[in-house]
Amino acid sequence: MSLAKPAMRGLLAKRLRFHLPIAFALSIVAAAAFKYAVTEPRKQAYADFYKQYDAMKEFNAMKEAGVFQSVRPSGE
Repeated sequence: MSLAKPAMRGLLAKRLRFHLPIAFALSIVAAAAFKYAVTEPRKQAYADFYKQYDAMKEFNAMKEAGVFQSVRPSGE
């Protein structure tokens, strides 16, 4: 009784036909999960922050704290 020869010819193509669609589908799922788990909440957080952000109020607070070298505090 002899052993059957291993099928070496076309092995890569046969394996790729099986694994390539799986890899493609998993990459699409991972991209969608990242978009909805990370990107969308981050965009919403930025939108919520800038709805009530007052740039002049922030500038005046930093000016009073002496953060800027070229702007004098209003007390001087």
